[in-house]
Amino acid sequence: MATPTALPAAFTVGQVLTSADMNLLRGAFRVLQVVSTTKTDKFTTSSTSYVDLTGLSVSITPTSSSSKVFVLFTGNGSGQTGAAEVQVQMMRGSTAINIGDAAGSRTQVTTGGISDSAAIFSMASVFLDSPATTSATTYKMQVRTNGGAIAINGAQSDADIVQRARTTSTITVMEISA
Repeated sequence: MATPTALPAAFTVGQVLTSADMNLLRGAFRVLQVVSTTKTDKFTTSSTSYVDLTGLSVSITPTSSSSKVFVLFTGNGSGQTGAAEVQVQMMRGSTAINIGDAAGSRTQVTTGGISDSAAIFSMASVFLDSPATTSATTYKMQVRTNGGAIAINGAQSDADIVQRARTTSTITVMEISA
C-alpha cells in the first residue's frame, strides 16, 4: 500500500507531478475495508452501569498499524418519562473512546438523550480512531441509564399500537490508510 510520506512536504504553483507522485497520491488515504452490523431488535435495560448493547459490535483487523479506523454509530433510544436518560459510550475492546471530558460527577458519554417513554430520539456519533495495531480489534456500544428503564430501537413504553415504532441501530467501521 502506498503512503504519502514520500511526497514533497508542499507543492508549488506550476509544479508538474510525476507519475510516481500520482501513484503515491492514489494509494494514500483510501478506505481499505468496511465492516458493519445492524441491530434490528429492541434492547431494554435499567442498569446504571454500562452494559454491552448486545448485537451491536464489529471486529476489524487493520492491515497496517498506521491505519486509522473511522467509526460511525447511529441509533435510536427512549427513556422512562421524567426519569431515565439514555447514555451511550463507544468502546474499542475494553477502552471507552470518543467520550466527553471528566467534569465533577458528570457521566462521560459518547451520545445519548432523554425523552418521553412513548417517544424515540435519534443518536449518532463518528470518530476517527488510531488503534495502532494489526490485531483483530472489536468496536462496540455500551448503554446505561441514570435511573429508570431505557430502550434502544423502540419506545420504552411499548404498547402494541401503530403509534409505537421499531427502529434499527448500526455500527460501521472503516480502515483508512494513513
